[in-house]
Amino acid sequence: MSKKIRNVFYKELTFEKLLSAHYRARQHKAYKAEVIKFEFNLENNLINILNSLSNKTYRLGKYFTFKIFEPKERFIQALPYRDRIVHQWYVEEFIKPYIVPKFINTSFACLTDKGTHKAVQEVQHQMQIYKRNFGDFWILKCDIRKFFYSIDPCILFEILKKYIEDKDLLYLTQILIFNDPVYKDKVGIPIGNYTSQFFANIYLNELDQYIKRVLKIKYYTRYMDDFVLLLKNKQQCIDTKKIIEDFLAKNLRLELNDKSRYYPYKMGVNFCGYRIFTTHRLLRTSSKKKIKKNIKNWNYRYNKNCLDLNHAMQSLNSWLGHASHCNSYMLSQKMVNNCAFIYNNRAFEHIETMLIADMTNEWLQ
Repeated sequence: MSKKIRNVFYKELTFEKLLSAHYRARQHKAYKAEVIKFEFNLENNLINILNSLSNKTYRLGKYFTFKIFEPKERFIQALPYRDRIVHQWYVEEFIKPYIVPKFINTSFACLTDKGTHKAVQEVQHQMQIYKRNFGDFWILKCDIRKFFYSIDPCILFEILKKYIEDKDLLYLTQILIFNDPVYKDKVGIPIGNYTSQFFANIYLNELDQYIKRVLKIKYYTRYMDDFVLLLKNKQQCIDTKKIIEDFLAKNLRLELNDKSRYYPYKMGVNFCGYRIFTTHRLLRTSSKKKIKKNIKNWNYRYNKNCLDLNHAMQSLNSWLGHASHCNSYMLSQKMVNNCAFIYNNRAFEHIETMLIADMTNEWLQ
C-alpha cells in the first residue's frame, strides 16, 4: 500500500459508493423524518451530492446543537443527513483503508473488531505479562483535558497532509475540518460528526507513535483520550509523565487533566468502565451507583403504574451485558432481584441467560 493517498478521489466518487454510504448512515435512523424526506427523491439527492463534490461546490450544512448528560455533560453538534452521507463516504473510502492500518495495535477506539472490552482485555493481559516477567510494577494512567474541544484544526490538517497527497481529497478535508477552504481561527472539532471520531484518533496517533517508537514503551494501551502505561517504578512514571506533557503541549497543544496519575499496580487501574487487576476485573463504583439509582427509579414508577417496561428492560440488559465482562455475578443477581418489575416481564428468560453468561465469564477468568 502506498505511503500516501494519491489520485483516488474521483475513482471513489461514484453513485454506487454514495448509495452505500447512505445505507450505512441510515442504520437505526430509517424512520427519522429527515431520512424519509431524503429517500423520497433518493437518486436526485445523491446525484446532487456527487456533482457538488465533483465540481467543488460542496459545503457543510448548518449544525444542530443539543446537550447530553451521559456519561457526562457534553454539547453534541449534528449535521444534516446529506452531510452525514458524505462523512460516511469519506471515512469508509479513504480513512479506514489508508490511514487506520497505520495505527498501533493497542489503539482501540472506533475501530472494527476492537472497542472498550477488547481494550480492557489488553490492559489486563499486559499487566499479567509484566507481573510474570518483571515482578512488581507501577501504572501511569492519563487522559486529556477537554480533548475534543482542545484539538487544533490547523495541526490536525497538517497531520492529515502527511497521509494525503491527493489535492482534491485535501480540498474536501479542509472543508470537513474548517467548514470552509479558508482557515478559520477556532479550536476544537464537533463531537457529533462521524469523521470526528477518526480525526481524534489520527490526532492522538502522533502520541502513540512517539510513545512506542521514541520512548520505546512496550506496555501501552489507548482508548480515545484515555491511555495506560505500565512502567518499572514511581520515578519512571514521574519522568515519563513529564515527557508526555511536554510532547502534548509542544506538538498537539493538549494538556493532561488533573485525574492523570501514577500508582502501584496492586491498586488496579480504572479504565473503560472497569477496575482492572492482574487476577480479576470489577465494575467501577460509579456504574454500581448508577444502576442502583436507576432501579430505585424504575421500582417507584412501576408501583405508580407509569413505568415504560421496554425501556427499563433495555437499560437493565445493557448494564448486565457490561457487567458480564467482569467478576460481577453476585452483584448482577442482586440487582435483578431488586427489580420489582422483573418477574412480570417477558424478558425474564433473557435476564436469566445474561446471568448465566456472567457466571460463565467469571469461571473462565
